[in-house]
Amino acid sequence: MKIRSITYFCNPGWPLDEKKLQAAGEFLGVAKASFESCGYEVESTRLATVPFLQMLGADHFGEAAKLAEALSIAIKKLGIGYAALGPAEPELLNGFPVIPEALAASENVFFSGVMADTRFGISMPAVQACAQTIVRCSTITPDGFGNLRFAALANVKPGSPFFPAAYHNHDDPAFAIATEAADLAVEAFTNCRTVSDGQWAMAHELEKHTQQLTSVGDMLGQKYSMVFSGIDFSLAPFPDEATSIGTAMERLGLARAGLHGSLAAAAILTECIERARYRRTGFSGLMLPVLEDAVLAQRAAEGTLTVKDLLLYSAVCGTGLDTVPLPGDTSVEQIVPVLLDLSALALRLDKALTARLMPIPGKKVGEPTEFIFGYFANSRVMALEAEPLRSPLGDSRRFTLAPKRL
Repeated sequence: MKIRSITYFCNPGWPLDEKKLQAAGEFLGVAKASFESCGYEVESTRLATVPFLQMLGADHFGEAAKLAEALSIAIKKLGIGYAALGPAEPELLNGFPVIPEALAASENVFFSGVMADTRFGISMPAVQACAQTIVRCSTITPDGFGNLRFAALANVKPGSPFFPAAYHNHDDPAFAIATEAADLAVEAFTNCRTVSDGQWAMAHELEKHTQQLTSVGDMLGQKYSMVFSGIDFSLAPFPDEATSIGTAMERLGLARAGLHGSLAAAAILTECIERARYRRTGFSGLMLPVLEDAVLAQRAAEGTLTVKDLLLYSAVCGTGLDTVPLPGDTSVEQIVPVLLDLSALALRLDKALTARLMPIPGKKVGEPTEFIFGYFANSRVMALEAEPLRSPLGDSRRFTLAPKRL
């Protein structure tokens, strides 16, 4: 198990407050060393801000690219790996069109867009704006890599340490931990005699690690008079078989992830996280990012795992649709219904879900992806069974969708 990130939340303002950024850099350096001294590898340190339009002000949204470029340079100097400038929001739709240019102006800055939450329901204008952003971001680079740094958000609260969804909601700084823990699931369900044996073994391991992580986090919080929000102990994978959620699902007894029985496996793995007792933040669930998981990438390439399957599994686990390779000619009108489905799941089940969709220029369904990126396992372009919506679903209005009654 690794720490995927230590994420520092703050409001650095605009123009950027150098003292606040310096404080973030110093804290993250100490925090990284503190967790490493306890035996944990820390993959990255990160900075997440309040929504970028809140920093810029509604009259200066055109400066988003300057903000992203300036923050990108600043965090490099401070030794911080990545930054997230928070989401564009439905109340200010003019924030969405500036995101592709801001992403192009930076290498290590992430953005997101809110399309649904419990305050206002589903905003179809924001759903459409997210779809337009995805299509535009796909052309930032020839390989469609730009969408790695953008996600559409449904019912995602502030404080998640995982990118691109991370954002803050006040001026006081805080920090949280995100884990890369798919290997714990693989280990727990390898050679276990029963499902129950694997569940309890995994929950025990989770609690053991969370006690150690919380102890260090609380110490840092007290030392710096800062809120330690907790741990997002999501089962995030790394692209090899030993740290693959697909491997863990198949160790449960599936012939191949994506076949019937996969939803049950996803539910079992997610429930293990819920059994463990610890201070939770963010998703704290099962992540199924196709291109970040060696086995899921292989099953998608074989056609065993589909976009509909991933959406189905989101009902019992996960963060939604993550790093999904799509045809380069995927249209805004095809993406809208997918985002609408995801938003409906998020509100009816009252859970956080995101969509990080990656149309790849020039690629068609079934063609291989060709990313050169250490955190990706290449796959094949997946089919998207979607056509433009007609009225009334296709109307550009908001509508409410209450959580399912228990």
